[in-house]
Amino acid sequence: METSKLTAERIRKYLQEEKRFDSRKLTEFRNIEIETGISKNAEGSARVRIGKTEVVAGVKMGVGEPYPDSLDQGNFMVTGELLPLSSERFEAGPPRFPAIELSRVIDRALRESKFLDFKKLVIKEGEKVWTVFVDIYTINDDGNLLDAAGLAAIIAMKTARFPKYDEKTGKVLYGEFTDKKLPLTDILPISITFHKIGDKVIVDPTREEEDVTDTRITIGSSHGSISSMQKGEEHALTIEEMNQVLDLVEPAWKELFKKIEKYIK
Repeated sequence: METSKLTAERIRKYLQEEKRFDSRKLTEFRNIEIETGISKNAEGSARVRIGKTEVVAGVKMGVGEPYPDSLDQGNFMVTGELLPLSSERFEAGPPRFPAIELSRVIDRALRESKFLDFKKLVIKEGEKVWTVFVDIYTINDDGNLLDAAGLAAIIAMKTARFPKYDEKTGKVLYGEFTDKKLPLTDILPISITFHKIGDKVIVDPTREEEDVTDTRITIGSSHGSISSMQKGEEHALTIEEMNQVLDLVEPAWKELFKKIEKYIK
């Protein structure tokens, strides 16, 4: 159901007083719960809950040819499925814009940060490389799917192990895992989405708060370094508002890092 005009007005009024319905601060995240190893068939998997929002991510790997413009690198792809079971707003069928946007935003944050060393995915340069697929599925949507999906993706990749590969036959032995991890760097590209409602900037909105968002921007960062940005919604951000958002990136990253640190070591 759409958020009512009365609720939207109350949200805006509360924010002017630096208040939110659930008593959080404007830049405070809800409780975060994480599970790993939830799929016995995936090379890596994770379930992330931010408040009532729930997302699952899985990593699958295959062997194929490299892309023509990157013969010395492996392949990488992120897909997103907004399942109807997670919200009455999502419909079955081909991916629509929100699903495509989610997968592209997460793909960009992971790819541009150099989180994954693509060159170490090469089996035989120009002929055979590993392809890493990250599949994201929404289980429940109560706002901030983008950040939940980003966390699930990096944690699933951190737990991933290569499947066994028979070089003679060229077949991947799915279900049989090696001890070899994905070639990840020390960079940790956490995606954080900032939402502007009126003249206030908040993080981790609920579904109702998302419905009254004027504009948003998702920033992928690691240890103070920004690697990606993606703006959403129609309204613009002023230079002053953008500077405000940039000032919030590092403290928000540190807060999230503390919550997920034990799952990525």
